[in-house]
Order: sequence, then structure tokens, then C-alpha cells
Amino acid sequence: MLKAQGILKAYGKLPVLKGIDLHIKESEVVSVVGASGAGKSTLLHIVGTLDTPDSGKIFINDTDVFALNQQQLAAFRNQHIGFIFQFHNLLPEFTALENVMIPGLIGGRSSSKVQKRALELLGMLGLDQRKDHKPSELSGGEQQRVSVARALINDPSIVFADEPSGNLDSKNADELHQLFFQLRKDLNQTFVIVTHNKELAEMADRKLEIADGVILTD
Repeated sequence: MLKAQGILKAYGKLPVLKGIDLHIKESEVVSVVGASGAGKSTLLHIVGTLDTPDSGKIFINDTDVFALNQQQLAAFRNQHIGFIFQFHNLLPEFTALENVMIPGLIGGRSSSKVQKRALELLGMLGLDQRKDHKPSELSGGEQQRVSVARALINDPSIVFADEPSGNLDSKNADELHQLFFQLRKDLNQTFVIVTHNKELAEMADRKLEIADGVILTD
């Protein structure tokens, strides 16, 4: 599914990632833990193609992603990768349904097919009665579930989540954590989740600990 080899990354003279090798299997839920500044989010952004390494290679579904040009990479990211962030990043002027549809429309899919899939996902996540509400009319947990549906709209090969429950209370955080595993069961979805939440980290199939730019345990 995903293979990273020899990932190095520095910002100026500060080395952040010091030779990361990583392999994620299909339908795995993998947590990434470590202290602040250890390189977790940097790694997630690089394997998610939002940032580039100084050296090393990343393969997703046997595609050498950084051998693609920018246009090809953007299309690949849209089709194969989903993202969930701590702050949901929903567009305030659009409804829940419209927010979920956006990546599908950007990908050039027909509006009717994208809308049908968006409604299916919102129903699966218990949001079918909230589809016409804007983000300001939704609770924090509902907003985050909308962002999960948005991440899934293009049926991605892998979903990267960066502190997805960090902005939620304990009840909503627990519901979100359970949702990831339900989606893995229902959709065979693969997740790589950066988290400080110990419960979520321990629930994962594997826990990767990063310290000082290297993976300590796998």
C-alpha cells in the first residue's frame, strides 16, 4: 500500500527526519506517536505528498509519487489520498453536503455521482439529517465527521489524520476513534493517524513511535 524509504528532511540546518523507512499495509490502522517536535506531522505531510523530502522515496500503490510532475501529483493526491486534520477546515459558506462533495468535483467526477456518494457517506456517519447545515450550525463532533466524509468521498487508498480528535471533548473523541475502526471494517479503509491520544494509539494495529527524527518502535 505505502512504502517510504530513507526519508530525510531538514528545515534550514535543523534536521527533522533522519532516515525514515515505513511500510503500511492495506486496511491497517497505524498510529504515530511521539513528543511535540519529534517529526510526526512532518512525516505525515511528506508521506501524504503535502510536503517533499530532501531525499528518499515514497511509493503508494507502487507509484513513485515524487517522480510525478506537480499536475500529476495533484491528480494522484485527489484520487488516492484523504486527509483529516485537527481543525476540520470546512468551508463556512457551504453546507455539510457541499463540503463533502468538493474533492469529488475537483477530481472532475459527475456532480450527480459525487452527490450520491456524499449522501451515502453522510448517512453512514449519522449526518443525513444535517446535510443542509453549514459548519457554524454543527457541533464540533459533527464538523469532524463531515471532514471524515470529505476525506472518503473519492474512495482513497489511504487516509492520513493529523491529531483528528485533538479538538474534541472525550465523548466525541471516543466516537471518532470508534468510527475509524468501523470504516476499516466496512470499507477496508487504511488509516495513518498522528495522535497524542493514548487510547487511540493503543487501539491501532501498530503503533509507531518517533523520537529525534527516527522511528524507535514498530
